[in-house]
Amino acid sequence: MAHAKNHDYHILNPSIWPFLGAVTGFIMLFGAVLWMKDITIWMFLIGFVGVLYTMFGWWSETVKENQVGDHTPVVLIGLRYGFILFIMSEVMFFFAWFWSFFKHAIYPIDPNGMSPAVDGVWPPAGIETFDPWHLPLINTLILLCSGCAATWAHHALVHGNRRDEIKQGLIIAVILGLLFTVLQAYEYSHAAFGFSGNIYGANFFMATGFHGAHVIIGTIFLFICLMRVYRGHFTPENHLGFEAASWYWHFVDVVWLFLFAAVYIWGG
Repeated sequence: MAHAKNHDYHILNPSIWPFLGAVTGFIMLFGAVLWMKDITIWMFLIGFVGVLYTMFGWWSETVKENQVGDHTPVVLIGLRYGFILFIMSEVMFFFAWFWSFFKHAIYPIDPNGMSPAVDGVWPPAGIETFDPWHLPLINTLILLCSGCAATWAHHALVHGNRRDEIKQGLIIAVILGLLFTVLQAYEYSHAAFGFSGNIYGANFFMATGFHGAHVIIGTIFLFICLMRVYRGHFTPENHLGFEAASWYWHFVDVVWLFLFAAVYIWGG
C-alpha cells in the first residue's frame, strides 16, 4: 500500500524515444544538407526511416497508456495544453517565414544584399511567379475539402460514434492530403525559379516547403487515427488523439490560406 497511486497524474517510466527522436532527427536534417550539396542521399533516408520508427514506437506507447487508463481527466488537460503550446510554437515558426517574405517584398534590396535598391521591385526582375488562380487555387480547394472531411469524421465520432462516417471522412481527408502533396511536388517541378540565387525563391520554397512537410506529417497523423478507428480505440468521451490530429490539420489549413493570400496572390 505504500506504493499505491493516490493521485490523478501519470508518472512516466524512463523512455528511449525522446533521445532516439533527437538523434534520428539530427541525422535526417544533416543528411538533407548533404543531399542538397549533391553528396549523398543515404544519410537523409536513414534518418527519415529512423524518425518514422520513432513516431511508430512513441505513439504506440502513448496509445497503450491511454488504453490502460493512465490518461486520467487531469492528464488529458495537460496533454491538451501541451498540444496547444506546440501549435503556438508552430505559429511562431511560420511567422518567421512570413516576416522574411514581407520584409523583402516591402523593402527590396540589391542582389548583393548590402544596401537598399533604388528601384527595388518584387518579385525580383526575371522571376516568373505562379498564377495563383490555377494549380495553387486547386490545391487550396483540395486542402479545405480535406479539412471539411476531417471535421465530418470528428463530428460523427462526438455525436453518435457513427463508425462508417468516421472511416469515410478520414479516408477522404487522407486521400486529399496525399493529392495535395503530389500536386505541390508537380508545381515545384515546373517552377521557373530555383531555391538559390534569389531571395524570392528562397522565401517561397522555405515557406511552402515547410508547409508541405507539415501536410505530410498531418496526413500520417490522420492515417494513424484511421487505423485506430478500425481497431475501435476511440469513443465520444475519449478521443484525444483524434482531437489533436484535427487541430493540427486545421492549423495546416489556416497556414496555407495565409500562404495562398500572401505569397501567391499579394507577393506575386
